[in-house]
Amino acid sequence: MKRRLWAWLRLLTGAGILAALVWRLGAGAFVDGLRVVDGPAVLAALAIGLFTTVCSAWRWCLVARRLGLRLRLSRAVADYYRALLLNAVLPAGVLGDVERAVRHGRHSGDVGRGVRAVVLERAGGQVVVMAVGGVVLLTHTSLLEAVAGDLMPGWDAAKAAAAALAVLAVLGGWLLWRRGAQGRRALTAGLADVRCALLDRGTWPGVLTLSAAGLAGHVALFVVAARVAGSSAPVDALVPPLVLALLVMGLPVNIGGWGPREAAATLAFGAAGLGAEQGLRTAVVYGVLILVSSLPGIAVPALPALRALASRCQPAAEGAVPLPRSRTNRSQGLPSSSTVPTETNPGRVSTARESALSSVAAAHSAVSPYSPAARAHTS
Repeated sequence: MKRRLWAWLRLLTGAGILAALVWRLGAGAFVDGLRVVDGPAVLAALAIGLFTTVCSAWRWCLVARRLGLRLRLSRAVADYYRALLLNAVLPAGVLGDVERAVRHGRHSGDVGRGVRAVVLERAGGQVVVMAVGGVVLLTHTSLLEAVAGDLMPGWDAAKAAAAALAVLAVLGGWLLWRRGAQGRRALTAGLADVRCALLDRGTWPGVLTLSAAGLAGHVALFVVAARVAGSSAPVDALVPPLVLALLVMGLPVNIGGWGPREAAATLAFGAAGLGAEQGLRTAVVYGVLILVSSLPGIAVPALPALRALASRCQPAAEGAVPLPRSRTNRSQGLPSSSTVPTETNPGRVSTARESALSSVAAAHSAVSPYSPAARAHTS
C-alpha cells in the first residue's frame, strides 16, 4: 500500500510541476521545443547517446564484476539501451533500471546482487554529478541564491541547504529506527558493497573516469539542445544552469524524466539572465533528444532472433553439402544435419563411379548361380 501511494505521489508531483510551468509560461515553449528538432540534432543525439551509453555500460561492468557477477560489455550496452528507452517512456524514470537489474540478476543466478550492482553503478554516476554540480553552484552563488529565492522566498541559500540536510538526516534516522536490527544489517551489507565495488583502488578510478565522461556527454547534448532551441549564449554561460538541471533531473518525482528538469532549467536560465522561456524550451528539446538517443533500445529485443537468423544463413562447410532429413537418411543411421563430401573435379568423380560399378558387378558375378564359375562347379 505504501509503495503504491509513493508511486502515485511521484507521478502527481511530476504532473503538478509540468502543469505549473504551463500555467505560468504557457504551452508555447513546449510546442516550440518539439517543433525545432531537426535532422542534424537527431544525428548528434544518436552519436552522443552512443558515447554516454557505452561509458555507463562499462561502469556497470566494473561494478558488477567486483561483486562477483559476470557481465560482457556487449550485453551491458544492449541492456542499458533498453533501460534508457524504458526510463524515457514509462513513469517515474527508473523502471528501466529496475528491469535491467532484475534481468541481470536472474541471468547471473543472484537477483539481490544484480540489483545492488545496478544501484551502486547509478549511485557512482550520481555522486559525480552531485560533486560537479556542487562545485558549479558554489562558484556561482548568485545562481544558487536566485533559484533558492524563487523556490522559497525569504530564504537564502545557506538556510535552504541546512533545512534540506536536516530533513534528510531526520528521515534517515527514522527509517533506521523503524527497521531496527534488520535495517542496521542492511546498512552494514550496503557499506561493504560500496567499499568493494566503488571505493576499491582497482575500481574507483575507472568508475570516476567513466562517470565524468558520461556527464560531459550529457552536458554536450544539453548544449546542442540549447543551440537548437535558439540560444546564442556562450558555452561558459550555459554550463552552470545546465548542470543544475542535470542535478535536479535525478529526483525520482517525474513522468518519464519530465518535470523537475524543466522546472530547474526554467529557474536557472531565468536567474542567469538567459530567459525563463528559453530555459523551458531548451529542457523540452533536451527531453526529445534524450528519447531519440535511446531509440536503439527498440532493436534490443530483436537481437536474439537476428543472431539465430544469421547462424542459419551461414554457408555450409567447404566441400560438403547438407543432406535433407529423409527416411533414407534415418534408415542408414545418418543424422538429419549430416553432410556428404563432394569432389569438385568431374573427371575424378566419373573414375570413382566407374570403379565402384565394376566392383559391384564383380561381386554380383561371384555370388550369382548363373555365373561361369558357378556352372563349372556344379558340373
